[in-house]
Amino acid sequence: MSLLIINPIEFPRWNESLRSLPGHSFFHTASWAKTLQISYGYQPYYFTLWEGGRLSALLPCMGIVSRLTGKRGVCLPFTDYCEPIVSDAAQFPEMFAAAVDFGNKRKWKYLEIRGGESFSPKEEPSEWHYGHTLDLTVGPQKILSGLRDSTRRNILKAEKAGIEITVTATPEALKVFCRLNDLTRRDHGLPPQPSHFFRNVQDQILSQEMGFVVLASSGGTAIAANIYFCHGDQLIYKYGASDTVGRDLRANNLVMWEAIKSGRERGHSALCFGRTEPQNEGLRQFKAGWGGRERIIKYYRYGLPTGTFIKAPVISKPVYQQIFSKLPTPVLKLLGSILYRHMG
Repeated sequence: MSLLIINPIEFPRWNESLRSLPGHSFFHTASWAKTLQISYGYQPYYFTLWEGGRLSALLPCMGIVSRLTGKRGVCLPFTDYCEPIVSDAAQFPEMFAAAVDFGNKRKWKYLEIRGGESFSPKEEPSEWHYGHTLDLTVGPQKILSGLRDSTRRNILKAEKAGIEITVTATPEALKVFCRLNDLTRRDHGLPPQPSHFFRNVQDQILSQEMGFVVLASSGGTAIAANIYFCHGDQLIYKYGASDTVGRDLRANNLVMWEAIKSGRERGHSALCFGRTEPQNEGLRQFKAGWGGRERIIKYYRYGLPTGTFIKAPVISKPVYQQIFSKLPTPVLKLLGSILYRHMG
């Protein structure tokens, strides 16, 4: 068995190689790696073990070099979760040791793994989030019967209001999403992701049939939209946006319901709702209302200078969110284009 550090973007048929690894997700693909690399300049370093020409274990990582936030390795930036994958538990220490040695040579502050609790059961996580997963194999009728009553009523309300749904992967649909995303991020006191990031999502993911956009319209105007990524049997809810004008129509609920039905028709067996911060109880309840299984996603930071696991710093989000929520959208978009590559 040999250990190789590779760049999946340059590795022939990387996505096909993943098929030998049970438990891999969209986030392990070369498509996501390339989207992050060309959008933010991160360098992929995927620590892999091979046996007989077959991929046996994987610890994906990207190096971030920033004058604002320092040098570090992250598995993976802007990714809800990215579990290390092994066929034997003994493989993880070998890959982890290689990543630590690699990071020390590049003077990383830390190595962050987004997932991997089973490999570090005694270590305190640097942070944690909620995750929700819905089984799609049972079919729409059983899923519908398992919804929270309020979720089911909201779907019916949106249908009665005549909300129109479009499931597509066109550049035009993504532009509509971006308009709604600008509004939503401003409402939350956050700058939107850079425009070039979503252009790369279109080129590397949506146009390659690895994702789609679900739009909800009222009176010919889009009022809600979600972006979903897919690979293998898994569908992932990645980004959501809406206009406050139409939120009383519960268009968000109908968008999710149509995505569930579309995902099932496309052959996906599970819908992952991404991560939810512990303090965002409203979003947690929205996701829990679909009847999926809730779990805890733990992140681990290994401080390279100290050789110990460390806690992530607690940031007072409300302070800057209150300021950002009062800024004009063009200013927020400019901030997003400058800051995101440093955040990772």
